[in-house]
Amino acid sequence: MDLESLDILDTLSADKRSVDPEVLAAKQRFGIVGNSPALLNAIERAVKVAPVDLSVLVTGESGTGKEFFPRIIHQGSPRRHGRYIAVNCGAIPEGTIDSELFGHEKGSFTGAIATRKGYFEEADGGTIFLDEVAELPLTTQARLLRVLETGEFLKVGSSTVQKTNVRIVAATNVNLVQAIAKGKFREDLYYRLSTIRIEVPPLRVRGNDIELLARRFAADFSEKYRTPLPTFDDDARRLLLSYNWPGNVRQLKNIIEQVSLFEGGHTVTASILETYLNPDSDSSDDTNGRNRTEVTAHHDYAREREMLFNMIFSLRSRVEHLAERIDKLSDNKAIAHNVQKDTSHHIGLLPPPSASPTAEETSETMADKERRAISEALERNDGKRRATAKELNIPERTLYRKIKEYGLE
Repeated sequence: MDLESLDILDTLSADKRSVDPEVLAAKQRFGIVGNSPALLNAIERAVKVAPVDLSVLVTGESGTGKEFFPRIIHQGSPRRHGRYIAVNCGAIPEGTIDSELFGHEKGSFTGAIATRKGYFEEADGGTIFLDEVAELPLTTQARLLRVLETGEFLKVGSSTVQKTNVRIVAATNVNLVQAIAKGKFREDLYYRLSTIRIEVPPLRVRGNDIELLARRFAADFSEKYRTPLPTFDDDARRLLLSYNWPGNVRQLKNIIEQVSLFEGGHTVTASILETYLNPDSDSSDDTNGRNRTEVTAHHDYAREREMLFNMIFSLRSRVEHLAERIDKLSDNKAIAHNVQKDTSHHIGLLPPPSASPTAEETSETMADKERRAISEALERNDGKRRATAKELNIPERTLYRKIKEYGLE
């Protein structure tokens, strides 16, 4: 099934549920696949809150696709023409997070060789998406709270208050209520951020969306790498739907890409699929309450590495083959040109340029002419290959190959 057919199937399924046209438009614009009520409700909330300039907190497990929702909100807001900056708070070291968000003055710390704008200054008039917001240090949380309350901030090393007009959309997979109880997150910041909450559902509760997503990921992989599509039998599809998917959509994409690479063009059974879902044990062990997250983590690092290496080797082989064909074609053209020039001058056997020999004549005689031209050039140059290659106007390595090919050693 091609991508266009998948889009039509997804749209028709959604239409049966009388989905808001704005929700359908958002799904199509951002490539969101699925029709589960929980997903559609989350998209609808994002669409509804987009024109209203309120802070939004997007929650949900890791890998559910939370990053789509701030983009929906930004594009549906009056700020759509302003900058949209996504910041992964968990990926920035604690010592530099304040500088990244709010900027710094020259000389404010070691390495601050120039004044730098922070994201809140750069995004003035636009939207900032703070992913993994629960990872922010408490001191940075205090600075963020001030921005939310007054629109004011201080650069690191500066005493000058600056103003910014940004909309903040935050996301986390952490239970912030529990983080507050542990003293790891400010309660006042939580209430400021969560003016509107959007809960992104885990994949395991999205029902048939799992199969729709699997088809989409397989089709995308097939289109990108020109590989045949795998097919899933009924038992494999039931396994897809019943599996817990602790890594959610991100894990499903990873698994389907591996299956597409190794099983492309074949029918995938439940037992085959089980080897990708749980590669370290027999399928019979799967019902014994194994820690699937642990298995999946190992699967990602081992199987994915194997997949990438295979892809790299395959692509390298194809590139080398293509380069060899191009090189050989260029060499043959160069030698043919010199053969014609040389034999016309010395022997006079070739027809004038206006004459066009048949393909059959060319294939029968060109190799002999090429061999003779190389042999005579070698004789004229006393067997010196560099001089011979220069006379024939071809690379030395090509000459070496032709000498070996025609037995002229």
